[in-house]
Amino acid sequence: MDLLRTPDDRFSDLPGSVLEPRYVSVDDPDGGDPIRVATYADGPGDAPTVLMLHGEPTWSFLYRHVIDTVVGAGLRAVAIDMVGFGRSDKPTRIADHSYARHVAWITGAVDALGLRDAVLLGQDWGGLIGLRLVAAEPQRWAGVVAANTGLPTGDVDMPAVWWQFRKAVEKAEVLDVGRLVASGCARGLGRAERAAYDAPFPDESFKAGPRAMPLLVPTRPDDPENGPNRAAWEALGHFGRPFLTAFGDSDPITGAMAPVLRGHVPGAAGLDHPVIADAGHFLQEDAGDALGRVVAGFVASLPSHG
Repeated sequence: MDLLRTPDDRFSDLPGSVLEPRYVSVDDPDGGDPIRVATYADGPGDAPTVLMLHGEPTWSFLYRHVIDTVVGAGLRAVAIDMVGFGRSDKPTRIADHSYARHVAWITGAVDALGLRDAVLLGQDWGGLIGLRLVAAEPQRWAGVVAANTGLPTGDVDMPAVWWQFRKAVEKAEVLDVGRLVASGCARGLGRAERAAYDAPFPDESFKAGPRAMPLLVPTRPDDPENGPNRAAWEALGHFGRPFLTAFGDSDPITGAMAPVLRGHVPGAAGLDHPVIADAGHFLQEDAGDALGRVVAGFVASLPSHG
């Protein structure tokens, strides 16, 4: 597997508070050199931990406001850049990416960080991957916050707006990542913030990850990841630890998944599941502080952390 590494100077002068990365290594499934994965941490080392996983086509910059609020509440925040995104190494071919590989890569990073008894916060692919981790090792997690995400099996068609997004990514001669993120924000996105989402990708050769991810969402019953996702659904149907949905009110892509998750996961019963106002698909941009307060309150309510 051939890898590209974004130069550090692409990440200078980013808006807002941005953490310095700590790198861990995960295996190349093709047997090549280890892949470098960027992770970020802030807050007291002995405090309850929230692991924040981003999705397509963003990176951990997306969580900066959430991190500020969570750390301000006395918690520890950890974030991971997916392989192909942010400061993590970038495989050069679309074919280098698969759903199973991304699950394995994030699992490897979580193992390298030694995370246990953490709360998972996953949005978009951060949930598609993160919920697989929870299903595989339910005892590892103190709780889950699912934010604008789901776990598709291909048995139900994706919304029309998602198909439009996928076609736009497939057809784009030059993939405008900043514009894609802005299109998923209900409150708009400034020029500096758009530039921050473009920063990981100096040219088209770095964009195999963003181009690949829409192709990896299971959209048909015979998708190769349907079996693992159905098994994960079965396991989540027995997950009794607290499970909160915190969805934006203006996300046409994943909005329908909130009641499905609440009805399926036992740990969701009896919780007050918030709907975050004026927040689109990238609710961390639209309402990061509000999401951070929801997460901090959820952690404080956990039996082991209250």
